[in-house]
Amino acid sequence: MNQLLDLRRIFVAIIALGLFVMAARSVTDPDVWWHLRTGQLILQSHAVFHSDPYSFTRAGQPWINHEWLSDVLMFELYRAGGTGALTLAFAVIVAAAFLLVFARTPGKPYLAGLVTVWGALASAPSWGARPQVISLLLASLFLWLLERSQKHAGLLWWTIPLTALWVNLHAEFALGIGLIALFLLGIVLDGVFGFEGWTALAPRLRWLALALAGCITVVPLNPYGTQMYWYPWHTLSSHVIVNYIEEWSSPDFHRLMYLPFFLMVLALALVAISPLRLKARELLLLAVMLYAGLHSVRHIPIFALVAAPILAASLEAWLQKRQIHLPVRVSNPGIAKLLLNVILLAAFAGFVVFRVRFVIQGQARAEAKAFPTQAVAFILHDRPAEPLLNSYDWGGYLIWKLYPQYRVFVDGRTDLYEGGGFLDDMASIYNLQGQWQAKFDSWRIRTVFLPPNAPLIAALRSHPGWKQIYADSQAVVLTRIN
Repeated sequence: MNQLLDLRRIFVAIIALGLFVMAARSVTDPDVWWHLRTGQLILQSHAVFHSDPYSFTRAGQPWINHEWLSDVLMFELYRAGGTGALTLAFAVIVAAAFLLVFARTPGKPYLAGLVTVWGALASAPSWGARPQVISLLLASLFLWLLERSQKHAGLLWWTIPLTALWVNLHAEFALGIGLIALFLLGIVLDGVFGFEGWTALAPRLRWLALALAGCITVVPLNPYGTQMYWYPWHTLSSHVIVNYIEEWSSPDFHRLMYLPFFLMVLALALVAISPLRLKARELLLLAVMLYAGLHSVRHIPIFALVAAPILAASLEAWLQKRQIHLPVRVSNPGIAKLLLNVILLAAFAGFVVFRVRFVIQGQARAEAKAFPTQAVAFILHDRPAEPLLNSYDWGGYLIWKLYPQYRVFVDGRTDLYEGGGFLDDMASIYNLQGQWQAKFDSWRIRTVFLPPNAPLIAALRSHPGWKQIYADSQAVVLTRIN
């Protein structure tokens, strides 16, 4: 009993519950809705999509749905327990990802826990019910396997089946392959700079090379075959995606949500002044992920996975050098201490249950705040004419609520819409820029469904050929009358 309830285990349980409750949030990601619809249709038809079924602007064009298996899993969760099941499942995924970070973090558990939570806070803006979170867990698992493989090389074989799974869940599978390549290069640099002898490094190099080759070999084991080799690189090199999707741009440090990441970047100064000597592999991995996080908000969570254990080790070495001692594990606590631990854990567990129930019960309010629920109900009832021009952020929600009665103008599958200057044309129509009228007329739009502050709404309200048929604080619906 004492062993089960010692302070360290209580602390780990509180860390796990804390990560879980931090990640439990309402389902409001704009893309979750088309993921759900796609998963539903895949299960109904027993086939994945190879062309676009949802929009009239890209109807029938090739579509690589690299997240098809995530879509199926998400819909199965939704079918089993609604949005509450999605909330719980993705909170568990996030908690598992950062518990692996905690397991990789050396030193005192209290310091490891603090830095783990810090890393979680830095990555929190990217959380939600989305396939990217599944990639976060798999990336964390890859890092755990790669680090443990230094003593147990056979663990690297697990990266091959995991890559075969990952390539069907999300295109960020390329990150796993990249991590293996970085470890391989880092170990070579360890040898070059004399951190370890080549005799000791040679077996690890062989294992990593075999794992890398195996992971690359299984990439075509997906419905899109060898196309998945180039798909991640196409996404990373797309200037259109960077220009139009906020999470692909650099973090704006004027926004409070990026403060934990900013502080984590500043704390890297500890790496320079700490007596701990990092290996070339660790420095290489940290430098690459720091660049990635500064380049794109989307990569901040991966930076946190890499940086947290290094920061914790550097901080502990710095504290030890200055003879600043942290609390250590208390062994064989008495009955009173055990009882206090149980009460503490039970109280925190009660808070977690209360908080998660509050989030799940507030889903309808959160959804109505994030999406034009009443306007969508109006469209379903009154059925204004197609084609319908909609806001980019609402496209996924409309696919879930209106498809197949209506096809969308645009939605969150940016890779599908990036060709031919479509997104530039969409922006010019929305903001009344350049030859917007000609571009607007070319699509023969009959209904416009946009936020009230959209410049296009103001222009069409005063146009004799258009009539407002619905308006609230979130959305306006206009229809052509000639």
